[in-house]
Amino acid sequence: MRRFAPRAVLLGLAAPVGALVFAVLVCAVVLAATGHSLFDTIDAMVTAAQRPRTFVNSLNSATQYYLAAIAVAIGFRMKLFNIGVDGQYRLAAMLSAALAGATWMEGLPSVLRITMTIVAAMLVGAAWAGVAALLKVTRGISEVISTIMLNAIATYLVSYLLNPARLAEERPGSNNIGTRPITEGGQVGGIPVSGSSSDLFGLVFLAAAVGFAYWFVLSRTRFGFELKATGLSESAAVASGISVKKMVLLSMLLSGAVAGLVGLPQLLGSSHEYSLDFPPGIGFIGIAVALLGRNHPIGMALAAVLWGLLDNSANALDLAGVPREIVGIMQGVIVLSVVIAYELVRRYRVRTEQREVGKALGSTRDPAADGPKDDNREEASA
Repeated sequence: MRRFAPRAVLLGLAAPVGALVFAVLVCAVVLAATGHSLFDTIDAMVTAAQRPRTFVNSLNSATQYYLAAIAVAIGFRMKLFNIGVDGQYRLAAMLSAALAGATWMEGLPSVLRITMTIVAAMLVGAAWAGVAALLKVTRGISEVISTIMLNAIATYLVSYLLNPARLAEERPGSNNIGTRPITEGGQVGGIPVSGSSSDLFGLVFLAAAVGFAYWFVLSRTRFGFELKATGLSESAAVASGISVKKMVLLSMLLSGAVAGLVGLPQLLGSSHEYSLDFPPGIGFIGIAVALLGRNHPIGMALAAVLWGLLDNSANALDLAGVPREIVGIMQGVIVLSVVIAYELVRRYRVRTEQREVGKALGSTRDPAADGPKDDNREEASA
């Protein structure tokens, strides 16, 4: 095993590095076709990323992307495609914001208010994901179809509830509406960073704790083993006494619970209300980050930071005269390249292992076992 350790490391790095290089080459072609320089574009993005404010905003975005990626990755471990993270986190953020801003909550201790908000968001996310889980285990409906439909339902449900006649209030002097603002006792303070006008989200530690829990549960518990075993082979899991329906239900509930946390760093750390301009689409970014990080907690953290840096450095491209849409092209190419690169590396690894096993079996064959076969062939020829 020691002899193949360097090869394993090289194979592990080949896919992400190759995907990034390919994405840069594609973007270079696009920039050249539009009359822009690749080096000027990279210089503008690197310069922007070095600014404290851009760096802090990138980490804040990465915090939300990381939580969304973990929610998606839990489903991936069971071979479940939870596309409904986007609807789950938006519905959870809106309802938990309404709870946190309620008048009767203002008299409670700050720790209790924040805890209740977090728990409420997790319960809403789990409940919304549980609908898709129940449809799958009772009617065999694909979670891909049901979660897509639930995203649409969540969008319209949020629009229905975000109304001055229900859970929202009008903002004087603007066309924006939102839930009742969360007072200071229900907010999570940020971490000041020198040179930046923005604070780092305080719930970044919650994201780190969720990442550690994800690693520990999947790698060090019986439940995690059963989850991965069911995802690898349902028939083998059934033969081992594992209830596939139970694992599907639990994994979707956990995925939805984590999805409910996605909007909380922004809600409790910056906006303090759910309004029309609350950031959408984070659930779909989580799918890309989970694919890029290969469902590994550290890999997804690095992918989330990369995605956050790309998003927040895109504004600098406008100042440099470069279309900021080039960042979207780069992100899409990276995801597509990573998926293809990892599949190529996996196939190469399988072929290499098969050849090594064949050589090992050939070198351990007993020469005496071939003796009778040669004798029989000589007798037959005689």
